[in-house]
Amino acid sequence: MDKENHSMVTEFIFMGITQDPQLQIIFFVIFLLVYLANVVGNVGMIILIITDTKLHTPMYFFLCNLSFVDLGYSSAIAPRMLADFLTKHKVISFSSCATQFAFFVGFVDAECYVLAAMAYDRFVAICRPLHYSALMSKRVCLALMLGSYLAGLVSLVAHTALTFSLSYCGSNILNHFFCEIPPLLALSCSDTYISEILLFSLCGFIEFSTILIIFI
Repeated sequence: MDKENHSMVTEFIFMGITQDPQLQIIFFVIFLLVYLANVVGNVGMIILIITDTKLHTPMYFFLCNLSFVDLGYSSAIAPRMLADFLTKHKVISFSSCATQFAFFVGFVDAECYVLAAMAYDRFVAICRPLHYSALMSKRVCLALMLGSYLAGLVSLVAHTALTFSLSYCGSNILNHFFCEIPPLLALSCSDTYISEILLFSLCGFIEFSTILIIFI
């Protein structure tokens, strides 16, 4: 594509879920209720686990972190999506799109490793109950969670760098309701072959490694 005939994209326009104004109001109410239930449930879970000393065990420690990452990636998308239901101009700047994308990817990939850590915890509790206290000490639990968040951070940086280092100089209409890899790659005027291979290889590695940990 001739870059001289196209200005670089500085913002994206979401197509959204629907263009029907009446359906947008209905979807706004539905998704608002779902999001509020998600926030209340996860925040309530976190507060309950932190304040009740009887729940200061590895299982609830992991559950607390699971609630946190679930709250994180849903909050990366839902507030913006809800606001777009109430406006005609669904515009997001390039930097805001990258930020939304980064937080979503980071929290989602961190959740994969948190779930793997929870599976390991239950494996030790069931298969090695006599060694549970030693194998799942506070130090081990903290290391597992720090590793999960570090993996999410690495994934965040890699995905964001690979996706937003591409050139966007054509259409800026994003056929989605939030910034995600496939619709963004579809808009790029760069050769996305290498980026697609690297991105999906990274996704495959994350999924394979967490599933492998769970089944081992």
